[in-house]
Amino acid sequence: MSSEPIARDLPPTETNPPAARGGLAALAARATAESEALWSLDREWPDETLKGRAYRARRLRIRLLRHAVQGLFLALVLWIGFDFVRWVRGLEVGRIVGERPPGVDGFLPISGLMSLRHLFHTGEISPVHPAALVILLLVIGMSLLVKKAFCSWVCPVGAVSEALDSLSRRLFRRRISLPRWLDLPLRSLKYLLLGFFAWAIFFQMTPALIAEFLAAPYNRVADIKMLYFFENLSPFAGKVLVGLAALSLLVPYAWCRYLCPYGALLGITSLLAPFKIVRHAPSCIDCGLCAKACPARLPVDRLQRIHSDECFGCLSCTADCPVPRALRLESPRWYARPLRPAVAAVALVALFGAGVLAARLTGNWQNSVPDAEYLHRIHELDGPQYDHLR
Repeated sequence: MSSEPIARDLPPTETNPPAARGGLAALAARATAESEALWSLDREWPDETLKGRAYRARRLRIRLLRHAVQGLFLALVLWIGFDFVRWVRGLEVGRIVGERPPGVDGFLPISGLMSLRHLFHTGEISPVHPAALVILLLVIGMSLLVKKAFCSWVCPVGAVSEALDSLSRRLFRRRISLPRWLDLPLRSLKYLLLGFFAWAIFFQMTPALIAEFLAAPYNRVADIKMLYFFENLSPFAGKVLVGLAALSLLVPYAWCRYLCPYGALLGITSLLAPFKIVRHAPSCIDCGLCAKACPARLPVDRLQRIHSDECFGCLSCTADCPVPRALRLESPRWYARPLRPAVAAVALVALFGAGVLAARLTGNWQNSVPDAEYLHRIHELDGPQYDHLR
């Protein structure tokens, strides 16, 4: 008996496409199902204790949401950095290559603070690096919504600190922390740094000096000066960066916890945030996993509502909690509505996007320094007029 070829019934131009189509369809179906699972995560708040696969799946999805937002903003930062470097390289050879990305102003926090003081005094946003002020206000807005969410969901330095924390735990098999008698005074350092900047800008400098700084040659090219600083690090600055990285490996989140003045500012404003982590004692099983997961080392398992200025709003504690009803991100008691992880992620991205769109529409996003001025100034940056205003 002769056997018939298997491929006889297939069209002559196809080589097993149903399998390929089935693979793509299965992948699309899985992606759709996972997206729906992420969006509906914690739509219901079961009171039972999750175990095994259900517990691991929920914990992974909450972490995935935050890491997805982190990845989105990190990609945005890298894109802005690439465009800016390309634009500066063009200026160096006397050409305009593309457009200067306004988002680079986010790396000029001092200019942003100066613009904030200028706004308070004049009611107007400085046209020089206006995006620095816009981004500063959006970052503060995030902290007024969900604690220091900028630090754990958006900030690239926060992402690096988190990676170093993960590496530290792999190396040392535990999260190293300083004793309380040393930790408390060290945590005050970032507030001292913030106080110095606030005192200098809002109390020592007159409105005339603020206006002079914003219009000064140094501030007009502060973005390029910043790029050249990191491209041509002095030995001392290089040692400082390596030292901070090593310190963050030994004591996780050392920069964020002890030295970052930006984090200090957000810690203060985050005290006004309506959404905070709330522990419901009747549902709590006292496993202590929430406190163990907290990167800020807060005793979440012993508190009812997390008011601390150190809370990152990262949801690590809620992700590790095996009882979804026991630990939630909630609004004030009189309203008592939980904020689901996916809604928190969308709200943070939407807030940032809406703020940038509003700045664009109102003409407060693009820098007023023309390309022709940059072309002229880039070749004289070593001159005394481009030193810090004294």
